[in-house]
Amino acid sequence: MKSYKAIIGLLAMAVIAAMVLYACRKSFLTRDPIGQLGDADAATKKGVEELLIGAYAVLDGNYNGFNWQSSCTNWVYGSIAGGDAHKGSNAGDQADVNPIERYEGLPTNEYFNTKWKAVYDGVARSNNVLKSLALADVSDEDRVRIRGEARFLRGYYHLEAKKMWNNIPYVDETIDYVNNNYKVGNTEDAWPRIEADLKAAYDSLPELMGQIGRANKWVAAAFLAKAYMFQKKYAEAKPILESIIASGVNPRGTRFGLEPRYQDNYNAETKNGRESIFAVQASVNDGGGGNNANPDQILNFPHNPENTPGGCCGFFQPTQELVNSYRTDANGLPLLDGSYNEGANQVKSDQGILATDPFTPDAGRLDPRLDWVAGRRGIPYLDWGNHPGASWIRDQGNGGPYSPKKNVYYKSQEKVLTDGSSWTNGLTAINYILVRYADVLLWAAECEVEIGSLEKAREYVNMVRERAMDDQSWVKKPDGTPAANYVIGTYDAAWTDQAAARRAVHFERKLELAMEGHRFFDLVRWGEASSTLNAYIAYETSIMSLLRGAQFREPKNLYYPIPQRQIDLSATNGVSALEQNPDY
Repeated sequence: MKSYKAIIGLLAMAVIAAMVLYACRKSFLTRDPIGQLGDADAATKKGVEELLIGAYAVLDGNYNGFNWQSSCTNWVYGSIAGGDAHKGSNAGDQADVNPIERYEGLPTNEYFNTKWKAVYDGVARSNNVLKSLALADVSDEDRVRIRGEARFLRGYYHLEAKKMWNNIPYVDETIDYVNNNYKVGNTEDAWPRIEADLKAAYDSLPELMGQIGRANKWVAAAFLAKAYMFQKKYAEAKPILESIIASGVNPRGTRFGLEPRYQDNYNAETKNGRESIFAVQASVNDGGGGNNANPDQILNFPHNPENTPGGCCGFFQPTQELVNSYRTDANGLPLLDGSYNEGANQVKSDQGILATDPFTPDAGRLDPRLDWVAGRRGIPYLDWGNHPGASWIRDQGNGGPYSPKKNVYYKSQEKVLTDGSSWTNGLTAINYILVRYADVLLWAAECEVEIGSLEKAREYVNMVRERAMDDQSWVKKPDGTPAANYVIGTYDAAWTDQAAARRAVHFERKLELAMEGHRFFDLVRWGEASSTLNAYIAYETSIMSLLRGAQFREPKNLYYPIPQRQIDLSATNGVSALEQNPDY
């Protein structure tokens, strides 16, 4: 009986029926490995469902072991490249990130190749579901649902590739590996076919799936809207976003809304709440050796082997520029003129100060979301006590004085909601939310700024800010008092200037979604990458040397280089099907 085997070559187009199911870490995927599926097995309902599980399995990017290079969080490609964070750690560890942070990444950088293989492995698995479904004996209802899920996943993986490389091959289920027609070119715009996949899923999937972690109608709606937002198709995105806001329900059947507490979006004990539209599910202590957790995040903890979460590794350190962005004025509003990077507006840090030396945290007005984004010296770090400063930083000169905080676990959760079977306790049960309700509100605000009502845009932005104003969303000292001088307010004056409203909406995404892998891609789709990132480089270089001489060049740096390995593998008789992006 013929078994399917992965073909990790061009586009990593795997014919994946040999599914190692422990890697499928979704809430509905708690199964032991069952070996390989043959042709006859794959053409049954059970076989097709297991192929579908395999297509979900690589949502996290871990298609072949622990691959932080291809993490769905895009902590390198979206946050580090977007100015949210430095690589951190020391210069020699994961050195391939250094040129990416400096906008000098080459086509031979293995990080790009690993990301490419991960997303196209997801495409291949989705296509394999559709091929097997065509042969399977399943009910009409199941056929519609399975096809909808597979097309959603195929659309999602292609969308992820499109954000990264723009000029990508779109690969569907007609690809025939046996007859060697898989060398697909990348000169045709993939957006129409990505839209078609997501639209088909939106039209066919039910509102509720009954199993947390599966895509439903509202998940497809959100990603269809996202595809439109990346193309500035605001008129198409607006009604879809309005339908999610008015009628969308989470997997438990509860109406979508903002979590009362901002921090609950990043806590394993409160995951899959009303704000989570679609999340990559994480599971620990289930016999999977940590593969069902989120190994793509294990580098991103404070660096100290003793009394720190994770015990490793000091990567993904928030930038000073990001931290400064949370400065507020007397009305609790952000400093949209950029003066947060000037003089006394800069947030006081302990850069260059030993952990044994005295330090008093900044006493000025701050947006409270800052202290869920960045670990700052003297501020409570979840339930680990106050962040001690330099003793938790591997190399301040390479990453600055701050530690990542979102997606870090509480000390009380160690080996309960973290996996105790691996080399680190940094394998957690914290989901990564690919789209949350705040995302939708701020996309809707964008649409209103561009083609609708500035006042409606203000309403949406204020909804997001009002959640942050509630002291439930503030970091507190052990005595219950605020950990810093939190001053945040709403936009109370009418919005009458489109450019000013646009600036406020864009900045709110920076504040609300910081360190969540979106910033670089937002700047590119807004057409603001060059001006914003070169200003960021100039500022950050004034306080740290690691970006000295770096420059964001347009159009080159708007997209990452097509991996040279994939271009080489696409060649037939010396002619490559894949073309390199401009200026590489």
